[in-house]
Amino acid sequence: MMHRLDSVGDPELRATLLFARARPSPVTADEVAGAQGIHRNVARARLERLAEAGLLIRSFERRTGRAGPGAGRPAKTYRVAPELAAIEFPARRYEVLIGLIADALPAGARRGRLHEVGIGFGRALAVEARLRSAKTFETGMRRVCAALGRLGYQAAVADVTGETAVITTPTCPLRPLVRAQPRLAILDRGMWEALAAAALSRAGVDQITCNTSGCRGDHLDCRVLLSVRGGRDQPLPNAS
Repeated sequence: MMHRLDSVGDPELRATLLFARARPSPVTADEVAGAQGIHRNVARARLERLAEAGLLIRSFERRTGRAGPGAGRPAKTYRVAPELAAIEFPARRYEVLIGLIADALPAGARRGRLHEVGIGFGRALAVEARLRSAKTFETGMRRVCAALGRLGYQAAVADVTGETAVITTPTCPLRPLVRAQPRLAILDRGMWEALAAAALSRAGVDQITCNTSGCRGDHLDCRVLLSVRGGRDQPLPNAS
């Protein structure tokens, strides 16, 4: 059984994992082979090793859009597994440190200060990922996902209705922290609000609202609902 640290320590496996995490949908061996200039069998072997390490999940789906007799065999795909803890050696326990820092803030101002820190972190990610603003809401949300993909975090737009979007991500940057310290979810929401604002040319961070769910589920992708205030807001079930 391959360990996660072994897989990310191997340059070839790491490149394949980063390719999968930069894509908004599951990948196939053919796609990896074409992108990395390797034989399909080599690509499949790398994907299988990453799945063995628990970093990818195997599945099958039809890529032709057809069903029934004559539709052909489903393609074997590999989707990014939910990342429940950071990959570290040795364990740095940053989630404990951040929790202690949060507890040291004045109780009355704690929530607001943590929100500001989350916004600052989101802005830093936007700069690092060279996130460009867009004129339309949907394009902006897709740019948020592409920007996170460039940083190694898989995210995809699951739905857009008016000026409300649902983004799904198995590898949200702050998910390991939120799982360990659920009371710090405000950091996560501030990060997403800042990313959304950076991707929209006509909305500031104070005009973005964010809700999240699924962050603490063992087998679920995080679901992030982002809306422009004054747009068509929708509740996100099972928010946490």
